[in-house]
Amino acid sequence: MSGEWWRGAAIYQVYLRSFADGNGDGIGDLAGLRDKLPYLAELGIDAIWLNPWYPSPMADGGYDVADYRAIDPVFGTLAEAEDYIAEAHALNIRTIVDIVPNHGSDHQDWFRQALQAGPGSPERDRFLFRPGKNDGPPNDWQSIFNGPAWTQVADGEWYLHLFAPEQPDFNWRNPEVVEEFHDILRFWLDRSVDGIRIDSAAVLFKDLDSTAESYTDHDDVHEVYRGWRRISDQYDDRFFVGEMWMPDQERFALYLRPDELHTAFNFDFLSRPWDAAELRASIDLTLSTHAPIGAPPTWVLSNHDVTRPVTKYGRADTSFSHQDRKHGMPTDLARGERRARAAALLAMALPGGLYVYQGEELGLPEVEDLPDEVLQDPIFRRSKGTDRGRDGCRVPLPWSGSEPPFGFGDGTPWLPQPRDWKNLTVEAQLDDQNSMLTLYRHGLKLRRELLGDGSLTWLPSAPDVLVFEREQLICVTNLSGEAADLPPYEEVLISSIPLDGGRLPSDATVWLR
Repeated sequence: MSGEWWRGAAIYQVYLRSFADGNGDGIGDLAGLRDKLPYLAELGIDAIWLNPWYPSPMADGGYDVADYRAIDPVFGTLAEAEDYIAEAHALNIRTIVDIVPNHGSDHQDWFRQALQAGPGSPERDRFLFRPGKNDGPPNDWQSIFNGPAWTQVADGEWYLHLFAPEQPDFNWRNPEVVEEFHDILRFWLDRSVDGIRIDSAAVLFKDLDSTAESYTDHDDVHEVYRGWRRISDQYDDRFFVGEMWMPDQERFALYLRPDELHTAFNFDFLSRPWDAAELRASIDLTLSTHAPIGAPPTWVLSNHDVTRPVTKYGRADTSFSHQDRKHGMPTDLARGERRARAAALLAMALPGGLYVYQGEELGLPEVEDLPDEVLQDPIFRRSKGTDRGRDGCRVPLPWSGSEPPFGFGDGTPWLPQPRDWKNLTVEAQLDDQNSMLTLYRHGLKLRRELLGDGSLTWLPSAPDVLVFEREQLICVTNLSGEAADLPPYEEVLISSIPLDGGRLPSDATVWLR
């Protein structure tokens, strides 16, 4: 692809710690990723989005960044990262890196300087330090990760952290912060990365004098991204994708104006239940939001923060919210796998960009029985165990063999893998024509050949059945409880499960031509 390649790209999310371990220490790394690049090329993806690979104390899985211009030694070196980018390019795979602008790490040099400099100093003004009130914090804001959003330091002042205490928020009204991130962007764009994923993109500005928790979607944030866009426009074929959990689609669309971000994650689609009316409403809302501003939509079924689709779709009752993990709920994994297969082909058929989280292509379920002592997500600790956090979707991938570590590496994986994953390894699925991996490989190949960006036209359908036409195919998804009739067709291109006497079974998707 060339030009605005991201408009119809299939992008694979790599959570590096859990992808492949090249040096045997139990943690995924660049050596492991480089070794698996041919696998990803065969899968049919166009780009890789890497979760943060920077030096970090790992208080929040790497989203507490200590140095934005280096690679954590557990993953490799900056030279290895540059080699990886070049090797991926040689296979026509682009690279997207994760930038975390809302907060840094309490191990970052800037924050250590701020603690030493004291109240009222220029060093402290890079963050959000405030005096307390009535022997307590400046206000009663709560962290997104549970518990107070303020932590007191030795001299009595408090600093804001919307997430964990180890993640102090930057002060985006300070010009030094603005210029620092401009320089970080140039650092990575100069190293030939093709895109930037922006973490927590809508929460940079805070109104600390408000009685309400006022930190999402302030108008000031748009000037930040206009400045970023001016930088990216100085390079060829680079793009931004923003992470924004925002229900207001009109406000969401403001971030995608021609002088701001190129794309943003479509979490509305991810959050909808397995229901025809809900999914059609989300598709229509997404397309109508993006069309007037000329931005391509994106389609996301999961990521490193949410319950895996096989488990999600196997539950009878869930809100599908990214914070609604509900571990221990009754789950029908057979139904979940069937619906996840159908959802995958539905998402692949939609116009715009597609994101695939590592392990989706293997049909991995959420691991909900991890022992307390191995959990690392700060949500578990800060919720006092009421929320077991996101580790269940971050368990290292199974590659081969019949027992752990399933070819992940020679060492003991940093999170334990279920023993029954032996049937879900890449090795076990590669030659199985009915496997989830084969479905993804075939579907992504057809998508690259026939689809991408563009538009769709809805066709008449029975209740609880979605039927739409793209340039070269008709997609039918049956969300009813019984087999559905199909429109006239000449050829079945791909089906999530075999047809039943020329009809589409329940919880299935087919592409027709």
